[in-house]
Amino acid sequence: MSHKPFQFKQFTIEQDRCAMKIGTDSVLLGAWTKVNNLHSILDIGAGTGVLALMLAQRCSAPNIDALEIDAEAFEQCTNNFENSQWADRLFCYHGSLLEFTEDIDDTYDLIICNPPFYSENYKTDDTARDMARFNDAMPFEHLVFAVSKLLSHKGIFSVIVPFKEEQLILDLARNYGLSPHRILRVKGTPQSAFKRSLLEFSFQSQTLIEEKLIIETTRHEYTQDYIDLTKEFYLKM
Repeated sequence: MSHKPFQFKQFTIEQDRCAMKIGTDSVLLGAWTKVNNLHSILDIGAGTGVLALMLAQRCSAPNIDALEIDAEAFEQCTNNFENSQWADRLFCYHGSLLEFTEDIDDTYDLIICNPPFYSENYKTDDTARDMARFNDAMPFEHLVFAVSKLLSHKGIFSVIVPFKEEQLILDLARNYGLSPHRILRVKGTPQSAFKRSLLEFSFQSQTLIEEKLIIETTRHEYTQDYIDLTKEFYLKM
């Protein structure tokens, strides 16, 4: 994966100190998440800070917090915030999710997360990358528990997970009183299987909207739906 800076239309992401580089998942989530009438936002497991920066571009929320446990990623996230045009609205905390949950009394109108995905027993020699990719450091159960404590009564929780983990997240959320509002299931091409699920929850019950998104018709030929969703960010869209 590239260590070069990633240039979006309105901001630049330095990523050489982060285990996980800019990828499609974060851009999809940051572009898809609703941003209406927000005062406070929390990005859990911020990494480079890309989700918080995307939301800063999309809305005028005055308080956008991020949380990152890895020291190198935390420092790079902070630098990316400081080098953006929205530095006065962005702040990154260094620590674990459960510690943060215990220490913070405030609640958030929006909590967003692109969490570690891989629960399989396959690791590499890169500890930082393993921490960013595997859910040992932030199990889904811990994530949903923390969200139930940190989300405001009318707030929104937005998350992206592997399609195969969708039902697990739905069940965990239900256990903590969170109802799904929207689900977007993503596949790479028309012929491929679903790969990701983007889910939106809140404590308020409402009719569930289920949609699907195909990224490419053929290699490097993007669908109009994908272009429409991401064109405010990608330089070549």
